[in-house]
Amino acid sequence: MNGQEFTDALRDAHETPLSRLGSSKWVYALTDGEMDGDSVKIAWTTEASAAHETFAAWADDADGDAADVFGDAAETLANDGSGDAGTTPPTYETLADLGGTTERAGGLLAWTLVTEKTLAQMVGFFVGDADPATANTFRGYRSDVEELRAAAVDLLDAVCDDDADWDAARAAADRVIEAAYDDYVETLESMGIKPKNVC
Repeated sequence: MNGQEFTDALRDAHETPLSRLGSSKWVYALTDGEMDGDSVKIAWTTEASAAHETFAAWADDADGDAADVFGDAAETLANDGSGDAGTTPPTYETLADLGGTTERAGGLLAWTLVTEKTLAQMVGFFVGDADPATANTFRGYRSDVEELRAAAVDLLDAVCDDDADWDAARAAADRVIEAAYDDYVETLESMGIKPKNVC
């Protein structure tokens, strides 16, 4: 097993949830049904701010390569998420519960896979809203997350020495994607929408 094989297997195992987390319905849920530019920006600020706090705490608790990767992630999200944030999403409670470098490396990777999908849909929103400048800004955010994904893959290769390590990383990654998807389902259902009919 290596980091890229791990990533491919994770994507394959969660193909449907990740697809739905990259849908317009997820952005609708994140904005509480307020599909306007300001609401989408606040939704991203909330995600980025929560991610910054999580990864900064991990960096303080790590050393070596892990401290560098988590610290870079925290700094990136601090720059990308300035502004007023809303309530911290449930996914970050799951991330905060992860302990140990292998689990956190897996959690970071899973977070990037979810967030890449979400940001792609946000880019599409601003393209459709005839706001190319903001669309380009969000493309930049997505590129930043793609770089964090690559760093997480490299970190997994560095810290996973045996099958037990890869299994621990995978269990953590599964938990993060499942937490995001549960939030998606529960939020849309609370709004009277049937999320499982959305692809």
